Amino acid sequence: MSSPATPPLPLREDLEGLEPYGAPQLDVPVRLNVNENPYPPSDAVVADIARAVEEAARGLNRYPDRDAPELRAALADYLAVESGVRVDPSLVWAANGSNEVMVQLLQAFGGPGRTVVGFAPTYSMYHEYARDTNTRWVQGQRGDRFALDLDEVERVLRAERPSVVLLASPNNPTGTSLEAPDLRRVLDLARDLGPQVAGTRRAAVVVVDEAYGEFRREGVPSALELLAGNPHLVVSRTMSKAFGMAGLRLGYLATAREIVDALMLVRLPYHLSATTQATALAALRHREELMAQIAGLRGERDRLAAWLRGRGLEVADSDANFVLFGTFADRRAVFHALLDRGVLIRVVGPEGWLRVSVGTPEEMEAFRVALDDVAARQSGGAL
Repeated sequence: MSSPATPPLPLREDLEGLEPYGAPQLDVPVRLNVNENPYPPSDAVVADIARAVEEAARGLNRYPDRDAPELRAALADYLAVESGVRVDPSLVWAANGSNEVMVQLLQAFGGPGRTVVGFAPTYSMYHEYARDTNTRWVQGQRGDRFALDLDEVERVLRAERPSVVLLASPNNPTGTSLEAPDLRRVLDLARDLGPQVAGTRRAAVVVVDEAYGEFRREGVPSALELLAGNPHLVVSRTMSKAFGMAGLRLGYLATAREIVDALMLVRLPYHLSATTQATALAALRHREELMAQIAGLRGERDRLAAWLRGRGLEVADSDANFVLFGTFADRRAVFHALLDRGVLIRVVGPEGWLRVSVGTPEEMEAFRVALDDVAARQSGGAL
């Protein structure tokens, strides 16, 4: 006797027909599409991590310290060196990648009936964080050269009264950093133009995502400098980019006490494994070595931008480890032509633009040779 047919499963209506997020993962000689640090950890770093994980493994029958105080103290020490801003370790929070940091923030301050706003072009995952937490996503537009348009920010905040404002600095995919006066203005607006909750006006939480913060040019400040006096400000960082630890999945933030306390309400129990904490602590012990690569990557970025401009292309000023360049009548044709030559970059951002991550000098040379070859096959040798 045949079993009765099973009806469709009760997938949420807003997920019907969607495709999961993911940049192409292709086995090609030169991968410059997901803004990774191209340099693997040194043998000394790997050995220290192995020792730390071995020690942690001896206690894997026990749950990890759910508040990760040692790791949070080490991250606070690192921020003091990197940015010159000393943050109390209790005001640093860590999670499994900046993805989990963002989801936790929206779990605490977003949700049904609430709104989060961003300004396009910006990181394509932000609207997915909103969707996954049942938070309404509203997107304003950036201004000339992808800078934040303060009139547009005020218009959107007045119209939407959001609970959360998401700003990336440097912005992905453009590489644009927020100017300190602009961020101060956003913080002032967010203080007055947040939502009404139980009949009481609240400030909007302003999240500045500094995933690429270590790559900013000399003289460009971190939003960490504005934490004092702005208890509605969150500054998010990651160990994926500058530290070359994308496979570790460790993101963190610095903020005010009230926000950390809120995150502790929504975090899953024991969300950071003992091995994750041990690995991150080992990597932080080698911060000088790992950070020494940053100056070289900045230099490669600036040389790449200058070379692209020399080819007659438009290039967005970048404080990150990638460059957005264009514009192309058919950017996908250029993307596929580069891929045919073993170079993988990213189709992302406004129509006509492409993004390339900064790699090793050898990878950058391979990209330049490939792009020149593509141009040579175009009419007149121009892209």
